[in-house]
Amino acid sequence: MAEERTRRRTRGGGGAARRAERTAINVETAKYIERNIPNFEVLTEEALDIIEANAEQVLEEIGVNFVDNPAALERWKEAGADVQGERVRLPKGLARELMKTAPSTFTQHARNPEKSVEIGGRNLVLAPVYGPPFVRDVDGGRRYATMEDFRKFVKLGYMSKWLHHSGGTVCEPTDVAVNKRHLDMLHAHMTLSDKPYMGSVTAPERAQDSVEMSGILFGEDFVQNNTVMTSLVNINSPMQFDDVMMGALEVFAKNNQACIISPFIVGGAMAPVSVAGTLTQVLAEVMAGIAYSQLIRPGAPVIFGAFVTSIDMGSGAPTFGTPEASMVTYGAGQLARRFGLPFRSAGSFCGSKLPDAQAAYETANSLNMGLLAGVNFMLHSCGWLEGGLVASFEKFVMDADQLGVLHGLAKGVTMDENAQAMGAIREVGPGGHYLGCEHTQANFKEAFWKTDLLDYKPFETWSEEGARDTIALAQARVKFLLDNYQQPQMDPGVAEALAGYVAKKKESMPDSFT
Repeated sequence: MAEERTRRRTRGGGGAARRAERTAINVETAKYIERNIPNFEVLTEEALDIIEANAEQVLEEIGVNFVDNPAALERWKEAGADVQGERVRLPKGLARELMKTAPSTFTQHARNPEKSVEIGGRNLVLAPVYGPPFVRDVDGGRRYATMEDFRKFVKLGYMSKWLHHSGGTVCEPTDVAVNKRHLDMLHAHMTLSDKPYMGSVTAPERAQDSVEMSGILFGEDFVQNNTVMTSLVNINSPMQFDDVMMGALEVFAKNNQACIISPFIVGGAMAPVSVAGTLTQVLAEVMAGIAYSQLIRPGAPVIFGAFVTSIDMGSGAPTFGTPEASMVTYGAGQLARRFGLPFRSAGSFCGSKLPDAQAAYETANSLNMGLLAGVNFMLHSCGWLEGGLVASFEKFVMDADQLGVLHGLAKGVTMDENAQAMGAIREVGPGGHYLGCEHTQANFKEAFWKTDLLDYKPFETWSEEGARDTIALAQARVKFLLDNYQQPQMDPGVAEALAGYVAKKKESMPDSFT
C-alpha cells in the first residue's frame, strides 16, 4: 500500500506542473455572465396580468407613504398623484407611464475599463455580501466588524476571479464613526480594487460625498454623463418610503447614478404569506419607487429589486433557500422583464450560524434560483451568513469559488463541430478510452470547470495532507489570497486627491456614533 501511494504521488511529469498552475497568483476577473440558457418562468401571462392589475389597484386605492419628505410630496402632486398628508395615491397608469423612461440596460463603468459591467438584458453581474455588522473567521470567531476587516474583504473581492463587482458595505466597520465610515469604505473600494463599486445611501449628504469622490476618480463630466455607481435603496415594506433612502435616491438619480429600488420582504411579516400577494405588493412598491426616480431625472438608471425571504412561524426568524422564496423570485423576474427593467435578487443566502452543511444547502438553492430567475445584478453573491448579520471570510471564498459554477451553467450547451466530438468518437471506438485521444488533448484544459478550493484528491492523499474539511481549505484560501494581494495601480495625483478629500471631510465634523 505504501509503495502504491508513493507511485501515485510521483508518476507522470505533469503533476508538478498542474500543481504549480493551480497555485499560481492570478488576479484575473471573468467577464460578467452572458446567459445562453432560458429563464425559468412560473407565471402565465394571465397571472402576470392579474398581478399587475392588483398592483395598480394598490397604488390607486391604498397608496404608499412618503415620510418626512415634503419635496417628494410636491413632486407627486405636480405629476398628478392624489396626495393626502404623507399618503400618495397614484391614478392607474401614472407609474407605468413614468417608468417608460428608465433604461432597460446600462453600463456601470469601472476605473479599469476592462472590468466595466453591462447590467440588464441577459447578463448577470455578481457582487459580494452587503451590510452585516458582524464578521466571522476561524481564528477570531464572531465579532463586530472593523475597517481592517472591510479592507480585507475588498482585497478578497478584487482577487476573486468569478466576482465582477466590489460591492458596497461588505461589512459595517463599527470602529469608525457612523458619519465618517462611508468615506473610508468608498476610499477602500476605489484604491484597493479596480472593479465597479456601490455608493453610500445612509444619508443624502453621504450620497453626495459618493458622487464627489467618484468625480475625483473618473472626472466630474464623466460622472454626469455615465454611470459609475450602483446603490441599494430599500423600501420600508409594506409600502413606506423614508426620507433617508429617498434622499439618497434623489442625489444619485439627479447625478445619473444607478439605484437598486428594492422592497425588503419577509413573507408573513412585511408581506402576505401567499406568493401572489407578495408579488402584488413587491410590484406596487417597485413601481412607485422607480416612477419617483424618473420624476427626479427621466432616464436615470434603475434596477427592479426584490429581496425576498419567508419567516419561521415558530421563532420569527427569516428562512432562506425555501421554495416559497424561489417562487416569488422567479415571478419577480418575469415582472421585471415585463417592464423591460434590469432585475436584482438572490444571493448566497442562508440562516446558518456557521459555513456548514445548512449554509451550503441554502446557499446553493439561492444561487441557482438567481441564475434561473434571470437576475441581472446579484448582491450578496458571496460571504453571507446568519441571515445577513455576519460576513464570513471563509464563506466568502467558498461562495466565490462556487460562482464559477454559475458561469459554467450559463454557457449552455455548445453545438459547434468541435463540441459534437464525432472525430473523438470515431478515434476511440468500442471498448477504448478518451484520455489520450486528440480531441481530449486539445480541449481538456478548458473543458471542465475547475475549483480553486474543493478537494478531489484520493483519500490517502487527503489524509496525509491533514484531512482538512472545507472550512480549513477555505481558511487556507483566504490566507493565500491576502498574502498574494497585489494592489491595482492608480494615478498618483488621483490617489492624493482622494486621500485629501477624505481627510478634509473627516476634519470638518466631529465623530458621531449614532
